[in-house]
Amino acid sequence: MPKSSVAELYKLARDIRIDILDMVYKAQSGHIGGSFSSTEIVTTLYFSEMQNLDPKDPRKANRDRFVLSKGHACPVWYACLSRLGYFEPEHLGSLRQINSILQGHPDMKSTPGLDSTAGSLGHGCAAATGMALEGLMTGDGRRVYSVLGDGEINEGVVWETAMAAAKYHLDNLVFFVDKNNLQMDGTSDEIMPLLSIEDKFSSFGWHVLTIDGHDIEQIQAALKASRNHKGQPTCIVANTVKGKGVSFMENVRNWHGKAPSTEEYEAARAELVA
Repeated sequence: MPKSSVAELYKLARDIRIDILDMVYKAQSGHIGGSFSSTEIVTTLYFSEMQNLDPKDPRKANRDRFVLSKGHACPVWYACLSRLGYFEPEHLGSLRQINSILQGHPDMKSTPGLDSTAGSLGHGCAAATGMALEGLMTGDGRRVYSVLGDGEINEGVVWETAMAAAKYHLDNLVFFVDKNNLQMDGTSDEIMPLLSIEDKFSSFGWHVLTIDGHDIEQIQAALKASRNHKGQPTCIVANTVKGKGVSFMENVRNWHGKAPSTEEYEAARAELVA
């Protein structure tokens, strides 16, 4: 699968945001804020980084894996998979409907191309760690990527997972922490102060990098550094903006899980297509 240029990736990220907006507006349910904050990360992974992906053979043994541990932000995952050809784009209009292949949290039994079911926070990154361990045991060359929310790392299972990944020297594993600083009920520091995420992962034995999570060249450089670093898993702390791309949604907590009205939808779409 040909890899996209940086300019193409930025255009894809814009188009994927439009897909997300359309999906959530039609469903009148879903999570725009955290989907928008992770859009450049997930777009770069699927269209520039991950290897051996094949929509005609979605279970290819040596494919790279991706797990959206913050599973409620699945519209961004679905939009990428659709544009890669894992399913027809008309399915995007069925988000969260009964019997749809695109549920409100990812279900790998329903959606082609998903490597893991996700939703219970902390469990997706644990599944990704198991996939990475399997990859080292089989020697199939896979790399495994997982995106976590900064609020998600309040969960204790994340740190049990971090210990295990360091113990087994999973240098084929990369976590992105989507650090948008907002949760459903308030700022991350209000709900549970995180202090330094970098220091935490470093003390757990990880290779740690910090980037602007909306700068695609920084994302690519961090991914290259993770490939070249041996003996440790990598955590990339990505500073992001919740609701990125639409001015009245940016850094506004209420857009964590809110669907836009018709007026808001039209205003947001006008900004994205401008």
